Amino acid sequence: MPTLMIQGTTSDAGKSTVVAALCRWLARRGVAVAPFKPQNMALNSAVTVDGGEIGRSTALQALACGVDPHSDMNPVLLKPQSDRGAQVILRGRVYGNMDAVDYHGFKARAREAVMEAWRALAARHDVIIAEGAGSPAEINLRDNDIANMGFAEAADCPVLLVGDIDRGGVFAQLVGTLELISASERARIRGFVINRFRGDPALLDSGLDWLRKHTGVPVAGVLPFLPGLVLDAEDSIGRTGRDPGEDALRVVVPALPRMSNHNDFDPLRLHPGVHLEFAGPDRDPPPADLVILPGSKSTRTDLAWLREQGWDAALQRHLRYGGRVLGICGGYQMLGRMVADPDGLEGEPGETPGLGLLDLETRLVAGKQLRDVTGTLEPEGVPLRGYEIHNGVTAGAGLQHPLVDLGGRADGAVSDDGRVFGCYVHGLFDHPEAANALLARAGLRAAGAVDYAAHREAELDRLADQVEAHLDTALLKRLLGVGRG
Repeated sequence: MPTLMIQGTTSDAGKSTVVAALCRWLARRGVAVAPFKPQNMALNSAVTVDGGEIGRSTALQALACGVDPHSDMNPVLLKPQSDRGAQVILRGRVYGNMDAVDYHGFKARAREAVMEAWRALAARHDVIIAEGAGSPAEINLRDNDIANMGFAEAADCPVLLVGDIDRGGVFAQLVGTLELISASERARIRGFVINRFRGDPALLDSGLDWLRKHTGVPVAGVLPFLPGLVLDAEDSIGRTGRDPGEDALRVVVPALPRMSNHNDFDPLRLHPGVHLEFAGPDRDPPPADLVILPGSKSTRTDLAWLREQGWDAALQRHLRYGGRVLGICGGYQMLGRMVADPDGLEGEPGETPGLGLLDLETRLVAGKQLRDVTGTLEPEGVPLRGYEIHNGVTAGAGLQHPLVDLGGRADGAVSDDGRVFGCYVHGLFDHPEAANALLARAGLRAAGAVDYAAHREAELDRLADQVEAHLDTALLKRLLGVGRG
């Protein structure tokens, strides 16, 4: 079962990007490759071909491999619902809600699921590129680890360790990680990858020589910083869109504490006529032409946060001055008159008044909806494709004016004046026809939306080109046993 694991010295060291790059590089060479992430903690997720749910970055890596995302590729997904608790997704299905202590006791069962999924995936593919989570040097999390070295030891696979030079201290990151893991784990690290380097690589030569001599571990390569790289991110929302000037359509997204699937907005980062801004806490809501309420893993809690931050009054003012409001998934639920969670699926049982901008009510019920969808945006009739990941049943008179038609199944609602609209479908801006129509409702007349699917493919090829140019491909082939050429 040839498996190579990519681990990082820190979170956001670039593990996901390196895995995607290696997957596309191998796929272009005709290797049947698949990604694997034993355990992930993220609020960005994707629907799988077998009707499950996995982390969004792993789904992107499957795309890099040219295969459909499958729940075996990310057997344990933790979706935080509070600072201490998370929903546990096991092999694509909701297992239950746990706090950190409960999950620690559950790890033996989770390990079984991880190894079962890895074996099933390996039976269908020639090579597995696995991705760690966080850092293997987090000594407080080493007991019963399944995310990093615990998996590498169980699967008996080699590891490449990635360090991010852009944040500084990369030599300390790499050497410090080696110092904090066991001797058997150190022996698994067969190479270092230095990520996001800016400038002349010759400036690193003396440091790389020292690193090799001091650790005995080869440097597998130095990957350059790639300006303008936009791909499905795991967690970070720090990037804003390009600033196309004063005439740009201003799109503002409240940065909810439990915002989910913020990848919905990546196409807007690339739009030449849009300025995208995520509005964080403790600031006045900024001026906007279009406010988008995003998905949420804890809808009622995030709805309370919106009120605390003054967004309820700000949205009323925004609409009085001619603005538009779009709600996606949890944000759509917030636009109604009430969100009820009688069984405590997302926190304490109870009801929370909605923003009252759409005539509908939502009741959270067990049984998450997971499906890819196609249809049309109404009334424009333009095609769209997307996916649904949500709990909740929504009802009310507002549904008589749906936002989308999903092959005969209506979804969403539009207010009588057309200024407020929402639905459960994620990925509304991924396809240019639907994106252009939605942005036109907010006042943008110039059609300039990108084809995000084509953009993804081009960016993945760009990453694979970096592997060819900057990594030791002979070392990679030896580690994976994929031969020469």
